[in-house]
Amino acid sequence: MQLNTLLFNIENGIAIITINRPDKMNALNADVIQDLSAAMDEVYNNNEIRSAIITGSGAKAFVAGADISEFLSLDSAGGAALAKTGQDQVFDKIENCPKPVVAAVNGFALGGGCELAMCCHFRLASENAKFGQPEVNLGLIPGYGGTQRLTALVGKGKAMELCMTASMPNAQEALAMGLVNHVTTAETLLERTKEILNVIQTKSPMALAKVIDCINHAGTTAGYTNEIKHFGECFGTPEMKEGVTAFLEKRKAVFVTPTV
Repeated sequence: MQLNTLLFNIENGIAIITINRPDKMNALNADVIQDLSAAMDEVYNNNEIRSAIITGSGAKAFVAGADISEFLSLDSAGGAALAKTGQDQVFDKIENCPKPVVAAVNGFALGGGCELAMCCHFRLASENAKFGQPEVNLGLIPGYGGTQRLTALVGKGKAMELCMTASMPNAQEALAMGLVNHVTTAETLLERTKEILNVIQTKSPMALAKVIDCINHAGTTAGYTNEIKHFGECFGTPEMKEGVTAFLEKRKAVFVTPTV
């Protein structure tokens, strides 16, 4: 897998995907979108990978936004195509990944960077992290799902305020509003994220995939029906038999079935 804008390595079943454009504050451009798509395909298809972390290189930025220099050449159709390509190839692919994908936000997460963090299943942030959807400053709105995911995470009123004012909450403010799950020092961010995923990786991969799908449908008309369907499906799996048997035998369950 040839990646020009990312670093990709696997540690103990965790794929660590690092956006590697520190001189550009890890800004998203067409090359980054293409590489992220390829990296996520690897996460989906490589049975050695049980979970993934997305982070940025350097000490300043997770992803400080999109590469604005690409925008001036686009008309309305081009802008819509840009958003659709990004959502189809990266943002929706991350959100719907059957393996846990966690953002380790190590600095600025603005515009497309905030959207990238939000499409992950949950987020940890370093103390110097800042979040925001400042698109209105450019005469734009979020285009990679930001209006939808921000509303789901922090509520309609707060999402309206953040998108309208282009304000940039810091890590502690993001924690208070539910945008991130944990705040750590910059030095311990990656290790703390790995610790949480190491716990998650001891659980049933099949059940984790179904949890992700069910929670992604929360609040929709199909949400409860989807949960019932997946709950029933669990009963026909070796992982459920192992988990229940281990509980009754007072031992730790061992799940070996790979996520597919």
